[in-house]
Amino acid sequence: MTKISPSILSADFTDFGSAVDMLARAGADYVHCDVMDGVFVPNISFGMGTIKALSKRTSIPLDVHLMITDPGRYIGEFAEAGAHIITVHAEACTHLHRTLQQIRSTGKLAGVCINPATSPEALRYVMDDVDLILCMSVNPGFGGQKFIPSTLEKLRTISAMIKASGRSIILEADGGVGLSNYRDVAAAGADMIVAGSAVFSAEDPEKVIRTMRGEISDL
Repeated sequence: MTKISPSILSADFTDFGSAVDMLARAGADYVHCDVMDGVFVPNISFGMGTIKALSKRTSIPLDVHLMITDPGRYIGEFAEAGAHIITVHAEACTHLHRTLQQIRSTGKLAGVCINPATSPEALRYVMDDVDLILCMSVNPGFGGQKFIPSTLEKLRTISAMIKASGRSIILEADGGVGLSNYRDVAAAGADMIVAGSAVFSAEDPEKVIRTMRGEISDL
């Protein structure tokens, strides 16, 4: 079964509590939390205060995606706030090994993300240091973008790298994934799918989540 990590970025910012309650009813595996600093990406979202509030409201593990420059400065704070997975961008880390080891030292799962134009080769020498690889299928910063088709081949390449490593690494895809293409994304090797607009803009968000998890037939 494909795991689903709905992006809270696409929910109503005035009612995150009701949003995570809905995700719990629908059986979401994680809550994806996009933290943006307005520097690494051209948008600002929320920070560790929101993560702390969400962790108090829901028992769903928080999948925290740091789209920020020099993320090592804040690893301890996001871990303390209640993140379960902390993912950093390879492009934002001067010393990626050190940052991933820093995440693991907090007892959290360490994730690394690569942008659409970044080669999977950027991952080769950190395969032993990661628990999750996040493959962006849009350029990060804004929800509601169209899926970049070349991501499918990229997912297949990364999936092969994970298999060759002999490790149980989660492969996650994020950006433009919905009911029209989630099967293709899963077939390309994604174990977990981030869905934002596809969930929160739907007439029946819970049904979308259950469909994408494979629990019910397509809408």
